[in-house]
Amino acid sequence: MIWTLVTFVGFTILVAVISWWKTKGDDQTSADGYFLAGRGLPGFVIAGSLLLTNLSAEQLVGTNGQTWSVGMSPMAFEIVAAPCCIVLALFAAPKYLKSGITTIPELIGLRYDRNTKLWFSIAYIVLYLVVQIPVILYSGSLVFENIFNVSGILGVSKFQAVIILCILISVIGSIYAIFGGLKAVAVSDTVNGVGLLIGGFMIPFFALAALSKASGGSGMIDGFRYLMDNYSDMLNSVAPADSLPPAVPWPTVFTGLFFLGLQSWCTHQSFIQRVLAARDLKEAQKGALYCAFLKIIGFMYLALPGVIAFAMFELQGNQVTNMDEAYPQLVAQVVPPVLMGFFAAVMLGAILSSFNSVLNSVDTMFAMDIYKEFIKPDASEEQLVKVGKNIGIVFAVLTTIVGPLIYFFPAGLKTFLDSLMMLIALPVVTAVFGGFFFKHLPAYSAKLIMVIHVILYGGFLLFLGDSFHYLYA
Repeated sequence: MIWTLVTFVGFTILVAVISWWKTKGDDQTSADGYFLAGRGLPGFVIAGSLLLTNLSAEQLVGTNGQTWSVGMSPMAFEIVAAPCCIVLALFAAPKYLKSGITTIPELIGLRYDRNTKLWFSIAYIVLYLVVQIPVILYSGSLVFENIFNVSGILGVSKFQAVIILCILISVIGSIYAIFGGLKAVAVSDTVNGVGLLIGGFMIPFFALAALSKASGGSGMIDGFRYLMDNYSDMLNSVAPADSLPPAVPWPTVFTGLFFLGLQSWCTHQSFIQRVLAARDLKEAQKGALYCAFLKIIGFMYLALPGVIAFAMFELQGNQVTNMDEAYPQLVAQVVPPVLMGFFAAVMLGAILSSFNSVLNSVDTMFAMDIYKEFIKPDASEEQLVKVGKNIGIVFAVLTTIVGPLIYFFPAGLKTFLDSLMMLIALPVVTAVFGGFFFKHLPAYSAKLIMVIHVILYGGFLLFLGDSFHYLYA
């Protein structure tokens, strides 16, 4: 445990020092400097930041939990991400950079009207604060509870340990997001991205070796052969059309899942903010295309470990009962103690990346789309930065209160997050891409679509969510 703590703290401090060193001379007083990293990010930093913004504990825990439950069909989320990144690089990024915007609601306001901008800004902010950031905090706390047994060390309940860990993650992440600005976030993302790829890819290899040992084999090949011989049905990635969550029915790959991917990769503020911060269009496109490649191979660490976990726990006779426990339990079993500290530090980096990326985006939207537009139009850039920092503290406190409450949601982190993200996914995609393709849409059309979709989709979740897949809605 001592070595685990030493390596964990060491790698975490290393990332912090590198982030400080790379940003110590930057101008944090201007809006572009603070919210958009001075519009000077190179392609590889954009790729790393995009990947880490997407990958966090809710992805590692949630997607692997889904595959533990239903097999490999949830890997579709990773496969669909690649073409969506290509759409971002070749189609959306040129339009975003040409417009000179800072936020997606700003673009919507330019295309429709300022009231529409306000509607979408509020919708984004509420969804991020009530759903996405709390899920990030909770899933991160779940991982560290399993790695370090915080409840056992402190002599508290598991829920109390989750509360403590949510607070710690929030405090550390807020330091990056609120006081370091976007560049500090992006630099830390890049360093942690390298570590996450190394750490993430370790898990399936260690897990296959452990499965082989448990089944009487002598190496990873024997572990995979055992998996193929006994759990081939779970390795099937094509789920029937009538499947329910967390499975992904195959027709939804071409319908709801694709549109959810477009919203995530082409209109999600925390993703687009990295593209808007690019040095130029070429670097923005490089970053998106590099990320597309990394997502193609993402199933190796985001889906396969869940199936291995099911097989190994079944063989051991200690099968977990909650899908969100599968990946943390697997990690605790298969990662050698000498590497556990490094893996824990990488996981912390991934958690902090998603947390501070979304928090920074929420701060940006509030400062630029609400405060500057509707509260104080003549605010100076220094005032906007100050407002962004102050509201960031408030938002961090609010999300830290909500985060532990996810503990009581039984259906799984990933399903919970994705089903609620669909509340604004289609209205945003429709507003943005409709504005690109149709030059004569009336100003009220985006608001009308949002109202209709929220009512119909919200009603679907309430009354049909248990019998019909949300990706068909």
